[in-house]
Amino acid sequence: MRSATSRLFHLVAPSGYCHNQAAAQRGIERLSAAGHRVENQTVISRRYQRFAGSDSERLHDINALASLHPLPDIVLAVRGGYGASRLLDQIDYPALQQLAGKPLAICGHSDFTALQLALLSQSGLITFSGPMLCGNFGAEQLSDFTAEHFWRAITQSEFSVTWQTMAADAQVSGTLWGGNLAMIASLVGTPWLPAVDDGILVIEDVNEHPFRTERMLLQLHQSGILARQRAIITGSFTGAALTDYDNGFDFSCVWQRIRELTGVPVITDLAFGHDQDTVTLPIGAQARLQVTQGRSQLSIKGHPTLK
Repeated sequence: MRSATSRLFHLVAPSGYCHNQAAAQRGIERLSAAGHRVENQTVISRRYQRFAGSDSERLHDINALASLHPLPDIVLAVRGGYGASRLLDQIDYPALQQLAGKPLAICGHSDFTALQLALLSQSGLITFSGPMLCGNFGAEQLSDFTAEHFWRAITQSEFSVTWQTMAADAQVSGTLWGGNLAMIASLVGTPWLPAVDDGILVIEDVNEHPFRTERMLLQLHQSGILARQRAIITGSFTGAALTDYDNGFDFSCVWQRIRELTGVPVITDLAFGHDQDTVTLPIGAQARLQVTQGRSQLSIKGHPTLK
C-alpha cells in the first residue's frame, strides 16, 4: 500500500452519496497509516437526496480543482453511483485545461467515467480509470493487485499490464480510452464523448445482463464509433444472473457478435472494473496492444505521472 513517498490525496464526490461511511473511513485510515495525507474529507458525509451534495456543491468539487494550492498529487473520487452527468454542461473546461500535463492523477471509475470522458473531450485531460476511496481503498481487505497497479500507473511514464485471454492474435496501437460502458453509451450524441479515431476502447460494467451489454455496444456500433477503433478490450462484467430463458446467451456470445459485426478484435478478460482486483488505466494515453498465443500485453505511455 505504501508508495515511495508520502502523497497528498484530495477527495471529490461528484456522484452518489457515500452510503458506506465505515468503508470510507477505513480508506482514510489506511491511506493515512501508509503515510499519505487526505484532504477535503467533508465530502464523504455530505448528502442531498441520493447525491453526495447538491449539484452546485458537487460541481464546485470539480471546478475548484483548477485553483487548488498546493496542487495535490492525487484527486480521488469517493464513489460512483449517479450524478456526474448532471454536471457536465456546467464544468469550467477552459480553467481545468490548465491542469493538462501537470503531475496530477485524477482517479475513479463507474459513474466517474462520464466526467473523465468529458474532461478528455473538452480539456484534453488524461485521467486514470482506477480505484476509488470507498469501494477499493476502503474495502475490508485492500487488493494488493489493485494497489500495485495503481501506483505503477501513476508513477511510471511507461508501464504495461499483461493477462491471459482466449482472443486471437493481434497487434495494434492507438489512443487508450473508455471506462464504464453504460456511461460511454449515455454520452453518445453529446459533446462530452471524445471523438477517438484509431482507438483502443476498454470497457467494463456491473449488474448489466449480456443482452443489455450487447444493446449498448450496438448503439456504439450503429453510431459509427466501434468502426473507428483498432481494438476493444473487455474488463469485468459481473453481477448479472443468467437464467434458463437466456438459453446459452452469455457474454462470450456478445463478444463474438461484436467481432462479426465490426471486424474489430475483441480482447477479453482484463482485470479492470468493479471487481476488487483492477488495473489502473490512463484514459487518453497512447497504448500498444499485442496478443500472442493467448497472452495479452498492453503497453502504455504519454500520461501524467507524479514526481
